[in-house]
Amino acid sequence: MSKQLPDFKYMTFDVVGTLIDFEAGLKDCLAGIAMEAGVTIDGEEALALYRQARYSDGADLFPDDLVRVYLAIAPTLGLPAERHFGERLRDSARSWKAFPDSAEALARLARDYRLVAMTNARRWAFDHFSAELGNPFHAVFTADDTGTEKPDPAFFEQVFGFVASEGASRADILHVAQSQYHDIGISRKLGMTNCWIERRHAQKGYGGTIEPAEFTAPDYHFTSMADLAEAVATARK
Repeated sequence: MSKQLPDFKYMTFDVVGTLIDFEAGLKDCLAGIAMEAGVTIDGEEALALYRQARYSDGADLFPDDLVRVYLAIAPTLGLPAERHFGERLRDSARSWKAFPDSAEALARLARDYRLVAMTNARRWAFDHFSAELGNPFHAVFTADDTGTEKPDPAFFEQVFGFVASEGASRADILHVAQSQYHDIGISRKLGMTNCWIERRHAQKGYGGTIEPAEFTAPDYHFTSMADLAEAVATARK
C-alpha cells in the first residue's frame, strides 16, 4: 500500500450499505407488515430472500425494484402478496437511517477531501439519504445520472471523467464501500485505491448484498466509518 491517507484529494462513497443502513430499513418495514398480518419473520432469512430476488432477471432500478422484490419474497415469508405492501417497502427508503457514525465521520472527512457519492439508488431516494447524512457531498452520481449500476466500469468511468475535469485523476481517489461485489473488486480492477468498510463484521454472510465470486483484499480495511475518520485524523497529525 504505497499511497497514504493524507495523499488523496477525493473520497468516493458507496451510499446504501456503507453510509445508510438499508438492511435495518428493509427488516423494520417487513417486520411491520408481518406484525399487521399476524406472522413473525426472521430478518436474516428476509435479507437472503431479498438478495436472491433483487439480483434476478427483470430487476428494475433501486429502490423502485422493491415492489417487484416484495411480491417475489412475500409468499415464502408468509406475508400478503399485495402490491401496496411492495410500494410501502419501496417508499420506506425515504426514512431509512444512516449508521450512527456516518454523518459525523463524513463531516470530519469533508474538511480534508472532496466527497463524492456513487450510488446505485435513484436520485429521488438519494436525496433523502443525503439529507439524512447532512448533505456532505461535493458531487453525486446516481443510477439516474450514469444510466448504469456498479459494478459496471462505465459507472466509475463517469466519475473519473468528472475528477479529470477538476484537474485530478483516479490516483487521487480513495474509494470507500462495504460491498465486495459492487465496489471493492471492480475498483481494484480499475486501478483505484480502495477502503472496505466491513459493516457486517460481527455477523455471518453477506446479508442483503450479493456475494462476490471471489474476495478482494482491500488497501484499507475498517469496520466503521468512525474508524476511517479517526485513521485520517491520526495520519494527518
